[in-house]
Amino acid sequence: MLKDKELQQIINHNITVDDVNWQLNYLKKGFNFIDIFKSADLNSGILRFTNKQKNELLKIYDKFSENGNILKFIPASGAASRMFKDLLAFYNDNTVKIPDKNNYSVAYEFFVNIKKFAFYDKLNYLLKNDENLTVTECLSKNKYKLILDFLLTDKGLNYANLPKALIYFHKYKSEIRTSFEEHIVEGILYGKSNNNIVNLHFTISQNNLNDIKQIEKTLIKKYTSKVNVNISYSYQDKSTDTIAIDMDNKIFVKDNGEILFRPGGHGALINNLNKLQSDIIFIKNIDNVVVDNLKQDTVIYKKILAGYLLKIQNKIFNYIKQINNNSIDISDVEGFVNKYLQILFPDKYFNFSKDDKINFIKSKLNRPIRVCGMVKNQGEPGGGPFWVKHYDDSYQLQIIEKSQINIKNKEQEKIMKKAKYFNPVDLVISTKNFKGEYFNLNNFIDKKTNFISKKSFNGRELKAFELPGLWNGAMSDWNTIFVEVPLTTFNPVKIVNDLLRPVHIN
Repeated sequence: MLKDKELQQIINHNITVDDVNWQLNYLKKGFNFIDIFKSADLNSGILRFTNKQKNELLKIYDKFSENGNILKFIPASGAASRMFKDLLAFYNDNTVKIPDKNNYSVAYEFFVNIKKFAFYDKLNYLLKNDENLTVTECLSKNKYKLILDFLLTDKGLNYANLPKALIYFHKYKSEIRTSFEEHIVEGILYGKSNNNIVNLHFTISQNNLNDIKQIEKTLIKKYTSKVNVNISYSYQDKSTDTIAIDMDNKIFVKDNGEILFRPGGHGALINNLNKLQSDIIFIKNIDNVVVDNLKQDTVIYKKILAGYLLKIQNKIFNYIKQINNNSIDISDVEGFVNKYLQILFPDKYFNFSKDDKINFIKSKLNRPIRVCGMVKNQGEPGGGPFWVKHYDDSYQLQIIEKSQINIKNKEQEKIMKKAKYFNPVDLVISTKNFKGEYFNLNNFIDKKTNFISKKSFNGRELKAFELPGLWNGAMSDWNTIFVEVPLTTFNPVKIVNDLLRPVHIN
């Protein structure tokens, strides 16, 4: 039962009480799991290109980019609180003043290596200016929490309350860059459209717009001599926010007595993506960037993925035109759908009439398309590539999160553990049909794939209700192609100490 105060908060947030009760019900009892058929591998579902093929695809993309319309889409609305979760836990623990390797190992490693972080000089300046103490002096006096005061709160950098886009990631000889700026630099290297324009679209929290706009003005001036940088923004609709429960299955309430409303996961961003119009769109997370001298692999493989998308899309459009002209060789298009679109026909298909077969095939061809980079699984959290039975009984490739798999089922757990690849959120997509019109992406969502994820807020664990993931259920009914890409293209920053990896140190 919801209290009157909670009911009013829900109404004020433009969410219906029925939706909240529905979310609470599923948070407590859970969702139906996805039945995975087998993991995708090099021999079954994941492509690996030869050097000759790579060169061909690079040429296709480079030729296209001379006149094509290109956009880079970066989900960047998430707060950095998860990134600083371990530091926040130490900061809020009144019983411990000094971190050690056993109790607060992340905090311990952070302070040992603090001078290596790109934000160190800024942090040191703020401490010196306000407290007349340097970071080194604070460390010598065991004032660890004072340092975190200036790192995490609005006394200083306020990093626990900022989005990852505004965190200083990398330090160079003459500058320091946020992840926001690194995406601009990267976009210039592979995302130039006709007229030397680089289009970037960031999904952000509306609360951060002014801060990001201030940075944007400086950065556009900085890079204007090279290209015309065009940056746009959108917000996650508040009506798609969801609630959470604590580990005792009670509605999660903040210390001030207010319900914690969370963005409904990246799946809500399908609405943002649906409003964008471009020939091809690159999708990449805000925290997956590297320093300049390691960007080459990322640039090359982004172009390779896009080149393959363009090649396959051209074939799809030609087949649809042949179908419309009644000139299709059905065995030829069946081979294409099976081999290149990685769709296994259902048994019932082979008893269809010719017309029903053609209608079935056209329904598979005439869909949005995505080409997804896949890296070797190194134990990172997140989704992987699997074969899944579709609602029409065909078998297709999907990106499935661990939370969507029933690991209590020994057979499902066995399939999951065999997975050798991982989804690094490295996608190139096209949302246009053969007529040049844009698909309504809401028509291709599997709305049964909501899921529950474990998160935290101010160091407190919670279970969050999430909408079908952007590259999971929200793109469930897309044409999906998986391509092997090198591990060097995947360098996420999930916790602050990830910035100590060599790929983030210049």
